[in-house]
Amino acid sequence: SVTNMFTSIVGNVFGFKALRALRLEDLRIPTAYVKTFDGPPHGIQVERDKLNKYGRPLLGCTIKPKLGLSAKNYGRACYECLRGGLDFTKDDENVNSQPFMRWRDRFLFCAEAIYKAQAETGEIKGHYLNATAGNVEDMMKRAVFARELGVPIVMHDYLTGGFTANTSLSHYCRDNGLLLHIHRAMHAVIDRQKNHGMHFRVLAKALRMSGGDHIHAGTVVGKLEGEREITLGFVDLLRDDFIEKDRSRGIYFTQDWVSLPGVLPVASGGIHVWH
Repeated sequence: SVTNMFTSIVGNVFGFKALRALRLEDLRIPTAYVKTFDGPPHGIQVERDKLNKYGRPLLGCTIKPKLGLSAKNYGRACYECLRGGLDFTKDDENVNSQPFMRWRDRFLFCAEAIYKAQAETGEIKGHYLNATAGNVEDMMKRAVFARELGVPIVMHDYLTGGFTANTSLSHYCRDNGLLLHIHRAMHAVIDRQKNHGMHFRVLAKALRMSGGDHIHAGTVVGKLEGEREITLGFVDLLRDDFIEKDRSRGIYFTQDWVSLPGVLPVASGGIHVWH
C-alpha cells in the first residue's frame, strides 16, 4: 500500500516542532516490497502493442482553451488535432464536469472524434478522458462509461485524487483493457521547496507502484521548473527495470523494479515546435 508507506515514512515526522524543515530526497524500495505491488495497468510495451506504434515518441496535445468550450466544440477540436496527425489529445486537469460541459457529454463527443479520426487515418487514436471526481464512486462511473464507449485511455490526477483512489482505478483499468494517464497536478506544493517536502522522484516511484501507464514528468525547456540531469534521472526511474545509483542525476540509491512494468514519461508544460 503506497498510502500506508507514506503514512509510515512521512506521516508525523514532518510535523515535529524540533524540525524547522525536512526534505525526503529519495528512497530505495526493497525488492520484496516491490513484489507486493501490481504497478502500472499495462506498461510501455503493452501500450505500444495496443496502439500498433513503435520506434517513435507518441505525440499529443492538450485542448485549449482549457475551460469554456461546449462539449460539441471540444469534440470538434479533438477531431481536428487527431485528424491532423496527433496520436492523442488530452483533457486539461481543470476539465471535469462544469455546467458548460458535463463529463458525460464530453466523453460522447470525444469518442465520436476518436472514431471519426481513426476511420479517416487508419491509425489508432485516443483522448485522455479525465475520470478524476469528487469521490471514488463517481470516478469509477466515468471509467466504466469510457470503457463502454470503447475508448482506449482515461486520465487521473493522482495527487489531488489520492493514492488509494488511484490504485483502485489502476486495478479497474488493468482488468478492463484501459490505459491510464496520470496527471501530477499539485506536485509543486510538495516538491518545489528545496529545504522541505519531498522530491518528485519519490512521487514518481510511488506512482509506479500505485499504477499508471503515463505520468507527466515535466521538461527542461518548457514553462515549468526542472533541471536537465535530474529530470532525466527520474525519467529513467519510471521507464527502466534496473537503475544504478548516480548522484549526479539525483539517483541516490540503486533501484531494482523486478518485473514491475515501466511508466511512459510525458514531456509536458510549454512544449512547442521550436523546442
